Amino acid sequence: MKILFIALIILASMPAGFALAAIPPLLPMEDFFRNPDTAAFSISPDGTRLAFAKPWEHRMNVYIREIATGNEKRITSATERDIAGFFWKGNDKIIFAQDSGGDENFHVYVTDITGSEARDLTPFEKVRAGILDDLEDDPVHMLIEMNKINPEIFDVYRCDINTGELELIAENPGNITGWMTDHDGKLRCAFETDGVNTSFLYRTTEADPFRKLITTNFKETFSPVLFAYDNKLMYVVSNLSRDKDAIYTFDPEENKTLDLIFEHPEVDVGGIMHSKKRKIITGVTYTTDKRHYKFFDAEREELQKSLEAFFPNYEVAAVDMDDDERRVIVRTYSDKTRGTYYLYDRQDNSLSKLADLSSWLKEEQMAPMMPINFKARDGLKINGYITLPVGISSSNLPLVVIPHGGPSARDGWGFDSEAQFLANRGIAVLQVNYRGSTGYGKEFWQAGFKQWGLKMQDDVTDGVLWAVEQGIADKSRLAIYGGSYGGYAALAGAAFTPDLYACAVSYVGPSNIFTLLESIPPYWEPFRDMEYEMIGDPSKDKELLEAVSPVFHADKIKIPLFVAQGANDVRVNKAESDQIVEAVKKTGKDVVYMVKDNEGHGFHNEENRFDFYRELEAFFKKHLGSR
Repeated sequence: MKILFIALIILASMPAGFALAAIPPLLPMEDFFRNPDTAAFSISPDGTRLAFAKPWEHRMNVYIREIATGNEKRITSATERDIAGFFWKGNDKIIFAQDSGGDENFHVYVTDITGSEARDLTPFEKVRAGILDDLEDDPVHMLIEMNKINPEIFDVYRCDINTGELELIAENPGNITGWMTDHDGKLRCAFETDGVNTSFLYRTTEADPFRKLITTNFKETFSPVLFAYDNKLMYVVSNLSRDKDAIYTFDPEENKTLDLIFEHPEVDVGGIMHSKKRKIITGVTYTTDKRHYKFFDAEREELQKSLEAFFPNYEVAAVDMDDDERRVIVRTYSDKTRGTYYLYDRQDNSLSKLADLSSWLKEEQMAPMMPINFKARDGLKINGYITLPVGISSSNLPLVVIPHGGPSARDGWGFDSEAQFLANRGIAVLQVNYRGSTGYGKEFWQAGFKQWGLKMQDDVTDGVLWAVEQGIADKSRLAIYGGSYGGYAALAGAAFTPDLYACAVSYVGPSNIFTLLESIPPYWEPFRDMEYEMIGDPSKDKELLEAVSPVFHADKIKIPLFVAQGANDVRVNKAESDQIVEAVKKTGKDVVYMVKDNEGHGFHNEENRFDFYRELEAFFKKHLGSR
């Protein structure tokens, strides 16, 4: 768990041409991007069965395994699209979600452990549904959010999973962007917006009207995440009057923030861990270079120590428990392995292996991911990660920088299929948490406002120049590749720093900020004014958005370009890719353009992933001279 800012030390100590290990074989592309054999294990409340995802007809479906006998049974039959997610409802039913062709209009389904035909509980066209509260103590009902009445907003329904009956219990007045229940499944909180300000609404009982407690600008965080088990006090994530998100207790009846539970000086504090059985908060998580824990409960801390004793060289996470908290689903992982699932019995301290996620990938053939940091041109500290090929000199390598999507997100340490794939091809991979990334406090996040193509892009550029200055990267063999916002950054890199890169790849990336903002999904409409503040207002900031939209600067793109797009993308419409491809072709340059008609914001079907990465490999081999 120690911070690993050691990349430069390692590099500086290497004699020229020194190889740390044997050069691994050139592994099949499919090995990095195929579906896992099994994944996403979850245990039934009574601790007798496991649910997990497993390929069938090249799609991830749900299976059930009896722990006592090991007998397995497939209970879903998806053939067009992977099951998007699932969970136990009681001990004999599974709830799962699925969309159509990547349109993100998820439907909620129920099936039982016998594998009887699944029933769509939300059988409505062009409607997006999700689970608000599974009501785990109610065997018959769940609370579901849907935008059935108005596509821009979500109402709350009580769903009878046996009959499919839907009862509207909270109709959205038009400005509610989220709902929250207490531990009894009562709808107690709501969050409203006027476009840029967010208000927290609360009521003591469901019979009471909501009352407004706190209003903050969206640039600040005050986010209730969990009721205490008395259903009175709450735990909130807040950065009011501070830079980094911290955890506090909050009294909604008195509208008063109480005790500071945990803060970290360098990063935002994230999730809260709790025990339903013992009705206590057990700890919190936060991420610096890696994920870390702070425990408030000796029993939960002892569990973590016991698990880490089994796996001293891996990150270990307890991902699920039965209601008695005796049987625990455990996952191990590292930067060199997707990891393994185990079943741990706390009563007898026994551990049994369930499955490797990618048994065909050998750790000794994978490359280490090393945290790094550098100073941007204006002096701001930027964090990131670099992955270097195994068995060859870590100097003058071809390098691909992969800006993350979001942009309000961040890269983290762990197994990254793309980084490992490219490293296996002899390419160094740089990942940069540029300004505007989350996790480093509100000042760092807000430093990215209206900086698309400007200082955010400079941070990516400065990271690449850092790698060149360190002798890691060959300045004549640099590429930029990313998805979503990262795809925009790739197009911006090609247009605004045309002499830096040898080639660029945009994967579902926007090219025209005007049309991007015009075509957002209807349920993002309440956040439009926030987007204008973060990215730019098409009317007030017209010159800015023209200056940073790559489509208007296609004549400057002189390097080879590869664009990939899902036809059903609701976040970055296909027109974004069409525009840039057409604009570049008008300049007389060729563009490799891949469109998948049954995909949305990213390629999820296995065969489409294979097509994309096969083309990506050929593209980089041609233009970077990769292995």
